[in-house]
Amino acid sequence: MSYNIQSLRGDLFGGITATVVALPVALAFGVASGLGAAAGLYGAIAVGFFAPMFGGTRSQISGPTAPMTVAMAVIVTSYASTLAEALTVVIMGGLLQVLLGISRIGRFVAYTPHVVVSGFMSGIGIIVMLMQTLPFLGMPAAPGGALGAIGAWPDLAMNVNTSAFALGAFTLAVGVFWPRGLARRLPGPLVALLAGTLLGVFWLNDAPVIGHVPMGLPQLHFEMPTAEFLARALEPAIILALLGSVDSLLISLVADSLTGTRHNPNRELVGQGVGNVAAGLIGGLPGAGSPLLTMTNIHAGGRSPVSSAVFAALVLALLLGLGRFVEPVPHAVLAGILIKIGWDIVDWRLLRRIRRIAPEHLVVMLTTLALTVLVDLITAVAIGLIVAGMAHARQLEGLELDSVVSVPLLDRIFLADREDFVGDDPYSAQVGLVKLMGRFTVASAHKLVTAIGADIKDHEVVIFDFSDATSLDDSAAMLVDRLLEIAEEENTRYVISTLPDEIREVLDALGILQKVPAASLAASPDEAREAARALLDE
Repeated sequence: MSYNIQSLRGDLFGGITATVVALPVALAFGVASGLGAAAGLYGAIAVGFFAPMFGGTRSQISGPTAPMTVAMAVIVTSYASTLAEALTVVIMGGLLQVLLGISRIGRFVAYTPHVVVSGFMSGIGIIVMLMQTLPFLGMPAAPGGALGAIGAWPDLAMNVNTSAFALGAFTLAVGVFWPRGLARRLPGPLVALLAGTLLGVFWLNDAPVIGHVPMGLPQLHFEMPTAEFLARALEPAIILALLGSVDSLLISLVADSLTGTRHNPNRELVGQGVGNVAAGLIGGLPGAGSPLLTMTNIHAGGRSPVSSAVFAALVLALLLGLGRFVEPVPHAVLAGILIKIGWDIVDWRLLRRIRRIAPEHLVVMLTTLALTVLVDLITAVAIGLIVAGMAHARQLEGLELDSVVSVPLLDRIFLADREDFVGDDPYSAQVGLVKLMGRFTVASAHKLVTAIGADIKDHEVVIFDFSDATSLDDSAAMLVDRLLEIAEEENTRYVISTLPDEIREVLDALGILQKVPAASLAASPDEAREAARALLDE
């Protein structure tokens, strides 16, 4: 991918806009975690710089996030008695993330269905818009995410700050109506930020602003932990690592869908781990891929790790004394920018086709969306994947059942050489053929027993032909065992024909073939017919 002046311009604008948006968020998360406001900025610097430098998602910006902040607050109050111990847990969590990346666990995120990605992407957009309704009207942000914001709505009528509302509406209008032709050279979010801030400084100056920004370089915080503490800290470190990993990889999927790129999940985990190790060393809040900062960066033009490096450098510059330049930025201006970003995050392309979506896919998307807004992102994706898996299993069931042939065989070939045979075979349904083709999984196991089991009792001998079967999972293998049991219960003899090596290994491993008489195993369809004739003669 070539890098040119236009790419650099987009990365600069993306980094600048993300920095201003991140500043109040990082300060708030630092306070909420129990580590202090400055820890939020330290974490933004460490994770914001190292995660993209070593990571695998070009346009993602990492920093303090709500799930990681909540997890850190629990660590501070329940697992650590000192600041050094709390930061040791952060370092351990980062090292575990690196191990997850090295072990190539991240590749499994590629199996997330698009309807799940669409559902939580739209949910994130709705959350962003709902949370910004309060600062848009001049009220402080409420804890508890989207539901907390909705709970504070009854107080809005009596506490609307008209200046804040005017600033928010003006900023939102600039973001919405800024010409697309100009956006390539000067992004709408940055123009809205500058115009809204100037309007607030020179005219509507009674709206709440960002205010004081902590100053000073971070210092290294590390001391050798005891073995007893390391054993106790392993559990919260694992939780921190898994939470940050899942969070980051999901945002990577959203970034891919917006930019048309493809991230490297294993490398991304390594980058996130390195960033969190660095955060723990300098006393920073652990972080992950931030949906808010990543979307802000992308919509402002950021497309490479340069934008995240700009972001980290600017946050460091704010700590070194430039904070006074962002202290007068009104919260309502940020809210106007974020409401526009939240609207753009919603997957309108799929929602416009909602009437054409298959019902099971629609259920998956709406379930994921609702849980993202009402519960949390991790729960939403977990439940969404389960529902998507069930919908996929239903589709597989039909495909796998269509790959089964259960028919009676005309037994002329079995009995034509007998002296009493005259004309057509009067026992033409004595032998049945069950031919399994393709692959069989848990999806079709139950219905296969129902569908085939009823046919077994109609024959004296049944041939189970696996010559065109490709694979069986454990559930389908147990189905074969059940079919053999049904045959024995109905006093029907059976022959198993032409087992591929892969299927034979599965049946052997579960002890199913050990119950089959040697005379009932055939290496080819012809041998199976001969074995069936021998069983009929008995």
